[in-house]
Amino acid sequence: MSLWPPFPCRWKLGPRYSRRASPQLPQQDFEALLAECLRNGCLFEDTSFPATLSSIGSGSLLQKLPPRLQWKRPPELHSNPQFYSAKTKRLDLCQGMVGDCWFLAALQALTLHQDILSRVVPLNQSFTEKYAGIFRFWFWHYGNWVPVVIDDRLPVNESGQLLFVSSTYKNLFWGALLEKVYAKLSGSYEDLQSGQVSEALVDFTGGVTMTINLAAAHGELWDILTKATYNRTLIGCQTHSGEKILENGLVEGHAYTVTGIRKVTCKHRPEYLVKLRNPWGQVEWKGDWSDSSSKWELLSPKEKILLLRKDNDGEFWMTLQDFKTHFVLLVICKLTPGLLSQEVAQKWTHTMREGRWEKGSTAGGQRQLLQGTFWKNPQFLLSVWRPEEGRRSLRPCSVLVSLLQKPRHRCHKRKPHLAIGFYLYRVNKYHDNQRRLPPEFFQRNTPLSQPDRFLKEKEVSQELCLEPGTYLIVPCTSEANQKSEFILRVFSRKHIFYEIGSNSGVIFSKEIEDQDEGQNEFFTKFFEKYPEINAVQLQNILNQMTWSRLGSRQPFFSLEACQGILALLDLNASGTMSIQEFRDLWKQLKLYQKVFHKQDNGSGYLNWEQLRAAMKEAGIMLSDDVCQLMLIRYGCPRLQMGFVSFVHLMLRVENMEDVFQNLTQDGKGIYLQKPEWMMMALYS
Repeated sequence: MSLWPPFPCRWKLGPRYSRRASPQLPQQDFEALLAECLRNGCLFEDTSFPATLSSIGSGSLLQKLPPRLQWKRPPELHSNPQFYSAKTKRLDLCQGMVGDCWFLAALQALTLHQDILSRVVPLNQSFTEKYAGIFRFWFWHYGNWVPVVIDDRLPVNESGQLLFVSSTYKNLFWGALLEKVYAKLSGSYEDLQSGQVSEALVDFTGGVTMTINLAAAHGELWDILTKATYNRTLIGCQTHSGEKILENGLVEGHAYTVTGIRKVTCKHRPEYLVKLRNPWGQVEWKGDWSDSSSKWELLSPKEKILLLRKDNDGEFWMTLQDFKTHFVLLVICKLTPGLLSQEVAQKWTHTMREGRWEKGSTAGGQRQLLQGTFWKNPQFLLSVWRPEEGRRSLRPCSVLVSLLQKPRHRCHKRKPHLAIGFYLYRVNKYHDNQRRLPPEFFQRNTPLSQPDRFLKEKEVSQELCLEPGTYLIVPCTSEANQKSEFILRVFSRKHIFYEIGSNSGVIFSKEIEDQDEGQNEFFTKFFEKYPEINAVQLQNILNQMTWSRLGSRQPFFSLEACQGILALLDLNASGTMSIQEFRDLWKQLKLYQKVFHKQDNGSGYLNWEQLRAAMKEAGIMLSDDVCQLMLIRYGCPRLQMGFVSFVHLMLRVENMEDVFQNLTQDGKGIYLQKPEWMMMALYS
């Protein structure tokens, strides 16, 4: 029995309905429940989300279920079940019967950031050590990180095949369990049948999402994608509405994950490519730059080998222009405020305020209701300035405003999301923070910013460029007298933010520090002067960096080392590196610095055991013999390896892993023609 879709995913383009559960989650103490089960020698059974049809739901999903549905734990399904494995670096999750492509697209984006994934999914859980059938996950739930507990009983058919999310590695179960706990958070599996990538991304990160209409995006789209893929972002996208698989291989009304971008050289001119993944784990794009496209013959052999993977795994490349044509929305979840603005800063302030629209008092509706109730909406004063220049500076400030509405009912069909938005006004003088601005203020003043349209979304956000000064933010629903609760978040370099008339007065801000922003500014300025850098310039950059985790033993990158790094990353054999290629390199270097520092005992070198542990933490699994050979090849005569050699080794191993995965037909071996062998041997 095949379980892969097409099952409708219902990522709605029109009014979008909430599928979120009530904020009141069951209070379950994971540590106490685990200890009790271990003490009594029993396996945990979650009565708040039981292994019954009530947890599946009561809608159309029930009609898809096999006649003899069973609930089984992973140890009953596989002789060697594993919760998570660092060996599985590739995107390995596949959608099941639930039409939750939006959830899977967000989850696949999460797997590209190991540190963020490990916050949501504690990776030290297992089916052996302290196993009691209970697992814990963490979600950002309307302003707070909250733990959610489940048991590990999963719905399967008569032959023991998982009905919902599964892994291509049949003994891995973290994805299936994460889907189950998210179903519990949402109410049931049925409540995952329709949703948006942006909602899941916020729940996974607490970040701020921005939705870009691709039809309206012009020349800046590539720049946006470049900044987004380099920074700490998670990216999803959606095709045009519909319910069928098109002849070109794309699925209508379907969510995909953006897994990468690449500028390649094609007949001496650049081609801009976007890499995507279908959550089904199969069914791919069939146009230009697809797995079977002849376009790949236009690239250098090295570029082709490193980028092209002929495998029906749901992942594929397409041109930026085809991406704009066939996809309708791009969703970017930002974890640092400065991502898409032009302002570079290491420190940002963040303020979060809860509020409510009360029928008859503070639910005033939109601005068209000026003569009546608009002024009754909650009003928030915001003062912004540039901290390094003081309040008298006239230079604009970047401000990010996010408005989230809370769910109004556990069942989304009974009370869908309201259409929400916010207005922004300039306020010249205001001294009474206990009185709302009167109707006359709104009649005399035009808002600086207002909603293009009110959206039935969980979150609406906007980036603003404001002169230093005082402003008024008015969050509202599209209609008056609509009751709901909301969260208003503001990010800027420096601000004061409070609600007029609120007893709590000024809301104290939290400081967000982004250690990479100063270096990002240096990189940007350097590449503005030199769009392509050679090995000498790469050496200058790397030796000017402060490697904070390595302490007093700062590494020195020799010219030979930089030539080797450049040879590994220079796919088009130009002898130079672009800013995009450098940003990819820098992302890897930060990870290598982290794992090297964790294993280093202060000597500045790794021995065999430390090297093996560092590579394992970075997701590279080598046999003991190969690890010993690498230490001989890249280490010093004392069989120890410094940071620069570690970087060279890691880059080479990761690239060779990509080459193998792209060339193998069975996952066990590869066949090379003589020119390919010579190129790879010299390249290695």
